[in-house]
Order: sequence, then C-alpha cells, then structure tokens
Amino acid sequence: MLRSNDGTELDVARVRNIGADVAVGDWVLTDDDRVTDVLQRKSAFTRRASFDGMRAESQTIAANIDVVFLVHSAGTPPNQRRLERELVLGFDSGARPVVVLTKSDVVDDIRPLHDTLAEVALGVPVLVASGRTGDGVEAIADFAGGSGTLAFLGASGVGKSTLINSLLGEHTQETSTVRSGDQRGRHTTVAVELLSLPGGGWLIDTPGVRAVSLWLSGDGIERAFADVFELMDHCRFRNCKHDREPGCAVLSAIADGRLDPQRLVSMERLVAEEAALEADQRARERLDDRVGRRRSSGS
Repeated sequence: MLRSNDGTELDVARVRNIGADVAVGDWVLTDDDRVTDVLQRKSAFTRRASFDGMRAESQTIAANIDVVFLVHSAGTPPNQRRLERELVLGFDSGARPVVVLTKSDVVDDIRPLHDTLAEVALGVPVLVASGRTGDGVEAIADFAGGSGTLAFLGASGVGKSTLINSLLGEHTQETSTVRSGDQRGRHTTVAVELLSLPGGGWLIDTPGVRAVSLWLSGDGIERAFADVFELMDHCRFRNCKHDREPGCAVLSAIADGRLDPQRLVSMERLVAEEAALEADQRARERLDDRVGRRRSSGS
C-alpha cells in the first residue's frame, strides 16, 4: 500500500499502471483519487532483483522507513554471514538498522545466541523478543515513536508474523509451523504490506527473504565492517591486500585473535559482489546506449 496526502491507502499495482516508480511505504499526492505525484523518498530498502533476466536491476522492497528490524530466530543457529549482508542493506537504505532475536521462549539461555549476533552487529542494538509471550514487544513498538515507520526483514520461519500480530494486538498476519528438522518456515506473508500500529506509526511487513542480494552500496559495507576498515587504516602500505604484506594490521589482528578471519573473508566477498554488480550495470548502460543510438539513426 501507498500513503496519500489525505491519509488514504492506495494499491501499489493500481499506481504502477500509470507508469510511476513506486514501492510500499511511498507517500503520494492525490487529486480526486488520482495520483498526481510520488514524493521523494527519505529512505528505501533496495536489493538486486532475484528473478532471471534482471541481474542488473534493483528491487525496492519498501520505502520511507525509519527503522528496519533484521529478524533472526533463536530456534536456528545464528547466521552471522546473513546478518552482515542484511546490515549492509540496512545501512544503505537510509533507515536505522536494529537486530531482533525472536522466539526467546524456545531456548533456556538466550545470551549465547544474542552475543553471537552482537559480535557482527557493531554499534547496532540487538533486541530479544517473543511474539508468543509478548516479551520485548513493547521495546520494539517504542521505535515507532508514535509516527515513525518500522519495517521487518528476515527469512521465512523466523517469527516475523507472530511478532507483528503481537505488536498489532490482533491476529492480522497468517502464521505457519516450521519444519522440525531445520526450523525453516513457509512463506506465510506473500506480499509487502503496510499496517497501522495501534499506538501510532506504521509497520511494513515483507515476505521471507531467502537470498539477501546486494544492490549498489553507498557506505553500507564500510559501516557493517567498521572493525575491519579501522584496522586497514593502520596497515603499513595504503594498497595492502591483507594477504602476505609486511606490516598488515588486519593480519596482525587475526593472528592475535582480535579479529575473526571470517570477517575479512566475508567483507572481501561482499566487495567483490558489489564490484561485479557495478560491472553489470556499466555493461547494461553501454548496451542501452548502443540501442538508443541505433534507434535514433533509424538503423
């Protein structure tokens, strides 16, 4: 849904039919139920489109978000690598990322799971909550501040829908059981939805995202890997590859246990992925330019 200047909710598909580039959460101007303008976004949660043939196209999942909650479940082993990717997207969106560890009621001791996620969520709050018991739900709602917009991102089965039902105080979102073997869930939320919070503000729910694909990054990688970049500033050589160079502060930190070597591997993988995406974009632009020149010349 979209948000109009008079408070009316509008269907995204209907507005797209007029050729506007819109996403759930956009604010639009209307006149007699007709969209006249889409207001400039203050934030947008964007990833690379995941379907075939669209490798160099972006997909905006939600717009005008104040806080994006990156939801992980206590019912599955913590996935630091996925969280790193989500943090890059969260920082680049312009919203404030916050990690939520759900299903706290399914484990006896939540602290080890919390600490594992906190190891890579540098400077980002890691909240603990349970949609079933209501524990921690009020702290999540407080982030709306009576008028803000919250968004939830996570894999299927992490408990987003149960958490959202608890936030709304009613059974609005469908939920389903997870597989007992790996705790993976089915896509009970099938479309992005804009919902009104009882205490004021808005909530955007998204379908379970299995593959977290990056789009062109701003400073998301630098912020998500601030510990690695800070070390890189202290390498002896400015063009240090952090491989075998003498005086490498990154390798020194890995050697003495101050830095998990997987952090460096993960950062380098994401940088390479972004570089490949930028190359795809340049190739697409060159192709579009050639097609445009041929059309203009009538050939």
